[in-house]
Amino acid sequence: MPVVHSSDGTEIYYERHGAGPAILFVHGSGGHHAAWWQQVAALRDRYTVVTVDLRGFGKSGSSMPEFDGQDFPGDLIAVLDAEDLHDVLLVGQSIGAVAALKAALRRPDRVGGVALGHSLGGLDHPELSELVAADRAEAVKLPVLDRLLSRRFQEEEPARTFLFQQMGTFNVAKMADLRNLSVNGPTIEEIVASGVQVWFLAGETDAVLSVATVRRAHELLKGSHLEIVPGAPHSMYWESPSLYNAAVAKIREAL
Repeated sequence: MPVVHSSDGTEIYYERHGAGPAILFVHGSGGHHAAWWQQVAALRDRYTVVTVDLRGFGKSGSSMPEFDGQDFPGDLIAVLDAEDLHDVLLVGQSIGAVAALKAALRRPDRVGGVALGHSLGGLDHPELSELVAADRAEAVKLPVLDRLLSRRFQEEEPARTFLFQQMGTFNVAKMADLRNLSVNGPTIEEIVASGVQVWFLAGETDAVLSVATVRRAHELLKGSHLEIVPGAPHSMYWESPSLYNAAVAKIREAL
């Protein structure tokens, strides 16, 4: 599978599957390209499905002493350019959604829309920042795994739970390396001016980001779309792939 060089020479690994309208998936802090195994298998018959490893994750370059989240949008743009993709739907998971939104704002000529999965995409807005901080204050009271997967899933699906935990062991970069992503916005005004369509894709039982916060972001970002999946947790793509894939396909078709 291909490797492309980002603007500073870092090798970025990615995969391209299937044919049709393009969807590019961007993993979260504990993932990499293989985290999307349940999306690639389900969607590649109808769509061009692209998965990518941000620098420091999976098979991408990780020899640098530290990582700066500000570089991640450029990693995605390198893949978009290498594959000459247009009208792409960028789907970001959690913190990966921040990289997806920033990449879209830089290259609206290649991106038709962004789905912010369980994330506000780093929106710079004082009211939203307070709401997100309050949600996180509640989330940190839970064990890390309970924030991401439901207790019922952990009990009924021990093998998939174990594999979920193992995903992050292939990465050099850690969650702390991603936090700098949210520096410098974007603002609501910048998103509206770009013309890029934005969907908020939320799980009803997300323990990290509440539905109420996502609804408020949707209200503030005029022209945005909202997709709330009933009963879905933070890692919906992993725990409830059928519901998640149906939601992504619905968004892709609406572009």
